[in-house]
Amino acid sequence: MRFKNLDLNLLVALDALIRLRNVSRAAHEMFITQSAMSNALGRLREYFDDPLLIQVGRTMELSPLAVSLEQPLRDIIVRIDGAVVSTPSFDPADSRRVIGMVVSDYSLHTLVPIFLAIAAAEAPGLQFDFKPQQNFPHLLLEKGEADLLIAPSVFCSTQHPSDILFADEICCVTDSSSRFAKGERMTKEQFETSGHVVMRPPNGGESFAERACREIGLAIRVEVTTFAFSTLSVLVRGGNRLALVQKSLATEMIKTGGLSMVEPPLALPLLEQSVQWDNYRSRDPALTWVREKLKSAASSLDARGQGPQDLQALRP
Repeated sequence: MRFKNLDLNLLVALDALIRLRNVSRAAHEMFITQSAMSNALGRLREYFDDPLLIQVGRTMELSPLAVSLEQPLRDIIVRIDGAVVSTPSFDPADSRRVIGMVVSDYSLHTLVPIFLAIAAAEAPGLQFDFKPQQNFPHLLLEKGEADLLIAPSVFCSTQHPSDILFADEICCVTDSSSRFAKGERMTKEQFETSGHVVMRPPNGGESFAERACREIGLAIRVEVTTFAFSTLSVLVRGGNRLALVQKSLATEMIKTGGLSMVEPPLALPLLEQSVQWDNYRSRDPALTWVREKLKSAASSLDARGQGPQDLQALRP
């Protein structure tokens, strides 16, 4: 099919070339030969009268025109996928679909095990590809690189629909031998003058806890940063450092021994976790089903800090 003398099949090739910036990888993704992809690139260059991809050393860089085409082209591809390619019906018992989900390791340790047990009972062939949290995670939804995002509501995009899953408290975790382990609420001065271990997304940004403290006027003296919530319990051991942790995760951490849970000097806002999806995927029955199972899992998760409930009873 042609539009204004352009073979529309070439738009899919152009999208792959712009995203991957590599002819071989783009060909592999589209299940065509490298020579066929090179031919497609040649036809695109001729149509646009622009090099599009420019060889710079061993890598390929985008021309200014290709940069300007990147986002609108990706938007078109995602719209087509959401409206046409997505299965109009969904049978969980027979589906072998792969669902990509952007989650933090906090969700992987708390909500996800319950969700997987529930999902396996009804959709044993459904597969899940969990991707790491990042700054501006909604961009992965818009690029079609993920189907769903689980993140604090404050970090979700206002441009896409979302559902609240659950809320969790924020507390402090410290070594059981530290000066804060007596169980008494620490003072604001103690909190602000003590060293903290802080989780920050791998590619920048701040955590919900950092943001919450900033908004209520609590300063954090950062001594150690890490990329995973699950490592906070290891990094506070053997000293007086503090780590702000979701209470459901903190409950699991202290079960390992040697750690204590302490209340911060001021009550922090609840961490509200939501699931988000791209506007154009709202009618996808598979994602609707997954969202409903996430809500069921969230209802089984005691967000007050008791951690995941009996997983054995949920397994098929």
